[in-house]
Amino acid sequence: MPRTPAKSKSTDPAKQVSKATLKLRLLKRLKCTLKYEKLAWLAGAKLVAGIDEVGRGSLFGPVVAAAVILDPAYRIRGLRDSKLLDREQREKLAPKIREHSLAWAIAAVEVTTIDQINIYWASKRAMEDAAGKLTLRPDHLLIDAMRINFDCGQTPIIHGDALSASIAAASIIAKVERDAMVSAWDPVYPEYGLASNKGYSTPKHLKMLREKGPTPLHRLSFAPVWTSSAPQEVLKFMLEEKAEESAPPTTSPADTSS
Repeated sequence: MPRTPAKSKSTDPAKQVSKATLKLRLLKRLKCTLKYEKLAWLAGAKLVAGIDEVGRGSLFGPVVAAAVILDPAYRIRGLRDSKLLDREQREKLAPKIREHSLAWAIAAVEVTTIDQINIYWASKRAMEDAAGKLTLRPDHLLIDAMRINFDCGQTPIIHGDALSASIAAASIIAKVERDAMVSAWDPVYPEYGLASNKGYSTPKHLKMLREKGPTPLHRLSFAPVWTSSAPQEVLKFMLEEKAEESAPPTTSPADTSS
């Protein structure tokens, strides 16, 4: 019998879907509720904090985390993963979250630390700092797919910012805060389009990295940054200064510093 020819994968670009698009489609199907908060409350927890970070994949600026303890008696409508909300929706929700939550806190880990310890550990540190800054100490944490160094019960939830209202709230206020922080640098480095791309790998941003090189606030440990070929003058000066500091000392008295 003749064999049925195997179906080949479509090479039509119009039918191919990126992983990011597939993930967004999945997140849109998930329902953001208080399910995990209720489970923690039933287990005896009284102050349940949702924690999330934003900016992990950005090439520029800090990674920012937020922690939020929602008020069980007040429902904030519209909470969902910040990636599924537009800017206007996030900016309407952020003040409501801050006003009606029992406690909230934001923490940032800067570029120099990201480059020293890598983005994974920097993200964890930001989340730990945010939890530690809460004015009410939580007795249970809901975290987006991670555990942190904090002494209380924890529930890591895959796609937590799309499933848990507390994590979604943290995602929203962290996103609004970080977007404002990065946008504030747009007048200083206008060529990179930071107000629109927030430091992420847009074609324009990558093009300017190739042409002008990184600024001092770019993450040098990220491949698209350290592979750029033309460091800016200020960064070149910093690198030269570092090279001078690591050079072997000379015996000339004139070369010693006071």
